[in-house]
Amino acid sequence: MSDLTATSLHGRPLVTGFYEQRTGSVQYVVADAETKHCAIVDPVHDFDPKSGATATRSADALLAHIARAGYRLQWILDTHPHADHFSAAGYLHDRTGAPTAIGEKVVEVQKLWKGLYNLPETFPADGSQWDRLFADGERFRIGNLDVEVLFTPGHTLASVAYRVGDAAFIHDTLFMPDSGSARADFPGGSARTLWRSIQRIMALPDETRLFTGHDYRPDGREAAWESTVARQRADNKHLTETGSEGAFVRMREARDRELPMPKLILHSLQVNIRGGRLPEPEANGRRYLKIPLDALDGAAGGE
Repeated sequence: MSDLTATSLHGRPLVTGFYEQRTGSVQYVVADAETKHCAIVDPVHDFDPKSGATATRSADALLAHIARAGYRLQWILDTHPHADHFSAAGYLHDRTGAPTAIGEKVVEVQKLWKGLYNLPETFPADGSQWDRLFADGERFRIGNLDVEVLFTPGHTLASVAYRVGDAAFIHDTLFMPDSGSARADFPGGSARTLWRSIQRIMALPDETRLFTGHDYRPDGREAAWESTVARQRADNKHLTETGSEGAFVRMREARDRELPMPKLILHSLQVNIRGGRLPEPEANGRRYLKIPLDALDGAAGGE
């Protein structure tokens, strides 16, 4: 855990990042110091694909932090249906009663993956697994902090960013400057759309703090997840090396063709389109994941 803290006066939230090493994911608690209200962004439900074991250590660490700080949990937010880890939104909702939310385009992801998993007609691909579906430009509050929802697709067709005061939680659009940008080859993804979403983020004020969804620690450096618009514009290697939409799209599509699919994509999406809930137990009391074979056209093989 690393505590990235500053005064929340004048729309500057307190942000605490929790690094989940197994998947390189970053979970956040973002809080208003005046009211002590907070939100969780992109919580992780632990999963070991080798043993099939699940656990709630990562999500419980968020709750422990909230309790120590004396915060009141107001929202559980996901930026998109993740392809590399299980969301803990459902677990946290059951523990706390706080409402869950995601971008409204999640229904399109549900429809796509419902077909890939051959889920029964009774599965509701209508976003009803969340308490709130946000539209682009919609606003809500964390305490006295104003939050704006920014539709930022490309990595997935449902991705949103949350702008909270001087901070923005930008999920898998940009990584830290030495890591570049996110892939855009998942079903429903688009490199061209990703470029345009990145430009929307780059149009925010230079001093806006940007919090990314992953860090893969290039060259073994310490995990990091906070930058600024100005730093990304000046130093992000995929932006400085391309400089135009066409060049970026060519670079991104070429890189994506060489990347294997995330190890947990077929495991994760069937949980995450359910609002971060594990499959229901079967007659013997055990839960099972369903892995479709040869479902991802063009996926690179190997590890």
